Amino acid sequence: MKKMRRGVFAGSAVAVLMLTAACGSGDNSAGKSDSVQPVGDSKQAGSGYDGYGGGSGAVPAADTVKSGPAGELKVRATTELGNTVTDSAGFTLYRFDKDTPKPPKSNCEGDCAKVWPAVSADDASAGAGIDKSLLGSVERADGTKQLTLDGWPVYRYAKDTKAGDTLGEGVGGTWHVLAPDGKPAKAGNNAGSGAGADPSAGAGAGAGAGAGAGEAGGQEKAQADPIGVNRDTKLGAILTDAEGRTLYRFDKDSAWPMKTNCLDACLNTWKPAKAVDKELVKGIPAELVGTFKRPDGTEQLTIDCWPLYTFTGDKEPGDINGQGNKGVWFAVSDKGKKVTATG
Repeated sequence: MKKMRRGVFAGSAVAVLMLTAACGSGDNSAGKSDSVQPVGDSKQAGSGYDGYGGGSGAVPAADTVKSGPAGELKVRATTELGNTVTDSAGFTLYRFDKDTPKPPKSNCEGDCAKVWPAVSADDASAGAGIDKSLLGSVERADGTKQLTLDGWPVYRYAKDTKAGDTLGEGVGGTWHVLAPDGKPAKAGNNAGSGAGADPSAGAGAGAGAGAGAGEAGGQEKAQADPIGVNRDTKLGAILTDAEGRTLYRFDKDSAWPMKTNCLDACLNTWKPAKAVDKELVKGIPAELVGTFKRPDGTEQLTIDCWPLYTFTGDKEPGDINGQGNKGVWFAVSDKGKKVTATG
């Protein structure tokens, strides 16, 4: 009899563990988890709100940082961003909105430069589809020469692990893939039709992508980052919604079973985060993303089974005014954990 009881208990424990592991997926999830490729166990960095992506834990492993000359720049046609610029090895090149082109000046130094390595001006040349008169250089604080395109300092992104990756696009709302004219790349910028467009981009990015397709691509891009990761200098890597607003969890809610205790007057201050399509989420493990049906029937975003909210006291993207509010409201890390550091 004792053996049987132990067996029943063990079976029950396994069942509970299986259900707990599944609370952020399956029927409670938005989209398909098998279509998202999370970026390993590294942290999304490079916030435009704190200026660069510094702070504790922001620096990736040295072997992931791309450095060295760009060689001959290439134009790569994509369906999502149109014509983009890469180095000779095919790695995507970026610009930072907080830099200046006239005169050229980089505002990405220190830890920022480890997350966003400056591209050396040495040996850089313009390939087909790029006006060589747009290439230049700017002297950095350490005396090295950084490549510029139409005056904008040029960077790689440490999280791009293979040619063609564009994981840095839109990070913090201030980092953007470069177009051949030095402007931020965007759908509809003559993808596939310009001279020197990379044929390896495939037929989908070819000349058949007309104005209508470009417009549709732009709409798709507008939804491409439903959950962001902001590198806050005090809190580290924390989750944001598509508008850059910090996402919070409430200690009086519960993750298992999923339950909200933010009702009635609470909702005047804390707004439930809208459910998202996990197929469009990048930078965090897809299995963390799920949804919760609130008492009013609306779907709320969950991370690691916890319902998430935005705070009406946050007025600008990147604000963390809700952190630690009344000792029960906390930002959420890119690993889905409660952040207890103070802002």
